[in-house]
Amino acid sequence: MRRSWLLALLTVALSCPIARAQSPGPIVAVGGGGTTPAIVATTLELAGGKTAVVAVLPQASESPTAGEGSVKMWTDAGAKSVRVVSFADRDAARAILREATLIWMPGGSQSRFMEKIAGTGLTEVIHERHRAGAVVGGTSAGAAVLSAEMITGDADLKSLKSGTTVLNKGLGLLPGVLVDQHFLQRQRGNRLISGVLDHPTLVGVGIDEATAVIFRGTTMSVLGKSGVVVVDPRPATRASAVAGEVVAATGMRLSILREGMTYSLK
Repeated sequence: MRRSWLLALLTVALSCPIARAQSPGPIVAVGGGGTTPAIVATTLELAGGKTAVVAVLPQASESPTAGEGSVKMWTDAGAKSVRVVSFADRDAARAILREATLIWMPGGSQSRFMEKIAGTGLTEVIHERHRAGAVVGGTSAGAAVLSAEMITGDADLKSLKSGTTVLNKGLGLLPGVLVDQHFLQRQRGNRLISGVLDHPTLVGVGIDEATAVIFRGTTMSVLGKSGVVVVDPRPATRASAVAGEVVAATGMRLSILREGMTYSLK
C-alpha cells in the first residue's frame, strides 16, 4: 500500500513538470531527526528527478561546514546539480536560486536563518521560484521558517499559558499554518496549542522526526516513519486569557495523521 501511494504521488508529480507548472510548487516540511530515503526520493522527483537543480541554504547553522551534508544527500540521490547558497554575494545567490527547481533549508536555528536573510531580498526570490513551480522545503529549523508566523523555539513546554509561545516572522510560504518540528520526540504539544490559541487563525501542524508533510495548495499529505498532529483552533470557542494565564477553549479540531493520509486546510 505504501509503495502504491508513493507511485501515485510521483505519477501526479511527473505529469506536471517544473517547466510547465502554472501553479506554485509543492512545499516539503520535514520534522528533523533524519530525512528518510523515501522522503528524499519523493522530494527529488517533485523537483524534476535526475534533472533537478538544488540550492541549499544552510544559514540556520553556525557550523563552518553547514550545508555539506545536504549537498551529499541530494547528490547521492541523483540530482543534476547541487550548490550551497551564500548570502555574502547576493547577486550570485539570486542567480543560483533562479535556476533551482528545489530550494532546501537544513536545520539549526530558525531565528538565526531569518536574521541572516533579512534585508537581502532573497526571500522575494524564493517566493518567485515557488510561484514558478519550484519545490521549497527544509528540515527541523528549515521546516519552521516556511510559515508566515514562525515558532522561534522560545516557549514554555510544561504549561498551557497565553503569551508563552513566541512567534516571529518566517518566510511566509505557508500563510495560515504554524509548523512545529521534532514534535512527538521532544513533547512540543503544549507550545503548539498555546501558540494557535493565541493566534486562532493559524492551523498548527506538528511534524515528528523522520516524517514529512507535503503541502500542495490547501492540501497536505504525510510521508515518513512517525506521525503528524494537526491542531485547528478555527472552529473553537476560546476563553479570553491575559499573558501568563492558562489558555482555554472548547471545540478545537485535533487530527493525528500517518503516512499515506491527507488533510485539507480549507
